[in-house]
Amino acid sequence: MRLVIQRVKRAQVCINGNETRRIGQGLMVLVGVEETDTFDDAQWLAGKTAQMRIFSDDQGKMNLSVLDIHGEILVISQFTLFAQTAKGNRPSFIRSARPETAIPIYDMFIENLRTAWHLDVTTGEFGADMDVELVNQGPVTITIDSKNRE
Repeated sequence: MRLVIQRVKRAQVCINGNETRRIGQGLMVLVGVEETDTFDDAQWLAGKTAQMRIFSDDQGKMNLSVLDIHGEILVISQFTLFAQTAKGNRPSFIRSARPETAIPIYDMFIENLRTAWHLDVTTGEFGADMDVELVNQGPVTITIDSKNRE
């Protein structure tokens, strides 16, 4: 499972051209699920996301988590995070999990942020056509892969 985490002043997603969902200060998280991922990957990454200290404290040091600042999270499914680009110019997405595998793991990640970490989580819609806008604060962008835990 792979995440791209961005520290944001605000972010929003427009789903299928009509519904817009917004957050204020917090994190915008792109989530990619690979065929070999499990619920354990989702749980581990939820904990890393909730506790990652990438917000500034009073001394300007990145010492606070989204929990500490009472921030919000916008989670967006992003199967292209597992694009393979070594051959040719057209990316292959063969490593990305099919919806029947990806959706339960994606949902577990969101549910874990909400219930285990008590975070305010807004989401896009899995598989929908989405337009995402954000103001990346810093900018701060972090990538995490559950296969690289050491």
